[in-house]
Amino acid sequence: MIIEMGTTATAKQIEMVTREIKAVGLDFQINEGRERTIIAVLGADIKKTFDPQKFKALPGVEDIIPISKPYKLASRDFKSEDTVIKIGGIEIGGKDVVLMAGPCSVEGESQIFRCAEVVKKAGGKILRGGAFKPRTSPYSFRGLKEQGLHFLRRAADQFGLLVVTEIMSVGSIKLVADYADILQVGARNMQNYDLLEALNSCKKPVLLKRGPSAEIEEWFCAADYILNGSDTPNVILCERGMKTFERSTRYTLDIAAVPVAKRLSHLPIVIDPSHAAGNFRYVPALAKAAIAAGADGIIVEIHPEPKRALSDGAQSLTFSDFARLSEELKVIASAIGRDM
Repeated sequence: MIIEMGTTATAKQIEMVTREIKAVGLDFQINEGRERTIIAVLGADIKKTFDPQKFKALPGVEDIIPISKPYKLASRDFKSEDTVIKIGGIEIGGKDVVLMAGPCSVEGESQIFRCAEVVKKAGGKILRGGAFKPRTSPYSFRGLKEQGLHFLRRAADQFGLLVVTEIMSVGSIKLVADYADILQVGARNMQNYDLLEALNSCKKPVLLKRGPSAEIEEWFCAADYILNGSDTPNVILCERGMKTFERSTRYTLDIAAVPVAKRLSHLPIVIDPSHAAGNFRYVPALAKAAIAAGADGIIVEIHPEPKRALSDGAQSLTFSDFARLSEELKVIASAIGRDM
């Protein structure tokens, strides 16, 4: 349920409404928009305990809008204007298309420093790299853990970049947050609700990858777990491909998710063409298609020597291929009225 306050509603009237919400045993989240304040009423028993007519009669209330969707806070109904996430002088969700790149795994100090230098030269703003790696086989390389975080942070700082890296468990949130600017929830953890709930009290933005079998509605519900209780909208959606019957690529990249997400949600969305393709040959085309479709950013895997990579070398771009792709992306961004 959404309570839409009038344009002249006072702080006292808003407080009265929130007090009444609490009185009936429900929770709420406030969005102070440019023109009016929107209050999302949250709780499992809204239909039983919330009386729309009673609340509509309160001073300052303009309208009561029922929301049938299972997600609320990620919805355009709650926040009509685009959310722009500002971190360290960078805006995600604004006019700029943000380029994020780096290796799948941080394998050593030299490797991540070389990647950071290339990302910076190409106009990238964020260095990606896995310190904790979820792998299908327990015998595969699973990351350098805290040492990897240390290398990642030092490399990013040297070249003036931000850091995005994956968070694996509730217990590692504080450790990873000490090093990273953005915490990534991987596709396997999109429905790890304990982890999502724990992140709603974290002050760092969260890059939420869509699960390979998740519907868009389920993805947005996962975002609501993080948004519920958070002081600010701090979720960046990330489309990384779906499981389908097609076997030519690792996953099928859902380009349609970009315009759909833009219509239904206020949250920024980035695309991961590397995990979708599973093959470096297809990554540039998918990245360019994503920018043309309106994505707010791209997160790409690169490696100094992809054939020697300890994880996902087949989908990693060489430095020269990445430099060429960044120039092509700038042309596309410019053509649709955006900067990069």
